[in-house]
Amino acid sequence: MSPIVTARGLTVTHDECTVLEHIDFTASGGEVVAVTGGNGSGKSTLLACLSGLHKPSAGTVTVLGGPPRDDPKFWRTVVFVAGQPTWYPGVSVREHLELVRRTHEPVRGWWLPPGELIAAFGLADRADAIPRDLSAGQRQRLSLAVALARPSRLLLLDEPEQSLDVGFRQILSGWLLREYAAQGGAVVMATHDLALAATAEARRVQLVNGRVAVPRTVRVAR
Repeated sequence: MSPIVTARGLTVTHDECTVLEHIDFTASGGEVVAVTGGNGSGKSTLLACLSGLHKPSAGTVTVLGGPPRDDPKFWRTVVFVAGQPTWYPGVSVREHLELVRRTHEPVRGWWLPPGELIAAFGLADRADAIPRDLSAGQRQRLSLAVALARPSRLLLLDEPEQSLDVGFRQILSGWLLREYAAQGGAVVMATHDLALAATAEARRVQLVNGRVAVPRTVRVAR
C-alpha cells in the first residue's frame, strides 16, 4: 500500500537544542510502526509533528496527501491518543462511546456497537461508571476504546501501554494488527514496550538522541 504518512528531513529544534534531526519516516496502510527509544529521544515530538500539533523547524510531513493540520477535516481521518483526554463530567463509559458512535458514521468493516467494545476492552462491569471513578488502567482502556470506536485511517498512540497489565497489552496488540491495520489503516505508536511491538508485528523505528538509529522489523512466530 502507498504511504499514509511521509516525513522527509524532519527536524525540530528548541532554544538551539535539536530534538529531532533529519528524520525520514513512512507508515503505510496495513502496517503497525513502533517508534522506540529512551526518554527524551524524540518519540512524542515525532508523533506531535505527524498530528500537526507541532510545527517542524525544517523538513516536510505529509499525511494522506497533504500537510497535517489542526482542523475538523483532518481529525475526521486521524486519531491521536496521548495521555488522558478530558472526559465529560457525569457522562458514563457507555455514554462516551455512544456519543462517538452518534458523531461518526460506521464506515469500517470491524465497527462494533458500544456494548461490544465495552466487553472487548474489559469494561462491562464499569459501563455505567463515570471515568473519574475508574482505575488508571480502566481509563486507559476507555481512551483506546473511544479511539477505536470511530472511523479513521491513521492511529497515533503515545505510549498506549501506560497503566495496562500484560494481559490487556496482548489484547491491544491484536486489535491494532488484526482489526485496525488489517482494514487498511496505519498505526504509529511511541512505546517502551518491545513485547507489545513484537506481538503487534510492528516495524520498529528506534530513535537515539533525535535520530533514527536502528530501524528494523520485530516479528513473532504465530
